[in-house]
Amino acid sequence: MTKNKAVFLDRDGVLNKELGDYVCRIEDFTVLEHNFEPLKELQDRGYLLIVATNQGGLAKGWYTEEQLASMHQHLKDLYAQHGVTFTDIYYCPHHPNFTGECDCRKPKPGLLLRGIEQYNIDPAQSYFIGDRERDVEAGEAAGVTGILINSDQPISEILHLIK
Repeated sequence: MTKNKAVFLDRDGVLNKELGDYVCRIEDFTVLEHNFEPLKELQDRGYLLIVATNQGGLAKGWYTEEQLASMHQHLKDLYAQHGVTFTDIYYCPHHPNFTGECDCRKPKPGLLLRGIEQYNIDPAQSYFIGDRERDVEAGEAAGVTGILINSDQPISEILHLIK
């Protein structure tokens, strides 16, 4: 059976505006519209698009699972209007200072490994775009090529790195 290829995406600073801290309210959740087109191109090239995001604010009690779900629904709805579908959105609800260690908080590869297993993904043909070194580390630990961008940088500027 042929394996799928995927582009994993960090959320804050990649799909929505980086605030420098947790995005706790839907009112502060600003989708980066310049990424609609490049993500549509990647999807058209056969890549599954999967979000992998640390959400330690849940462990800290700064927002609820329901608030997070509404932000993710908003993200999916806006991208869907531009023909882009996220195969899945994985998030780590833990924070080491509040819930102890886990295997899903980046730079650990747990979120990516879940996606790889669940969607029969070939890591060697896959990428992880993130705006933090921990994203690249998580990608590499999962056998995926990590691509580091600046916060809020257009993905179109690194499309040439994805074969």
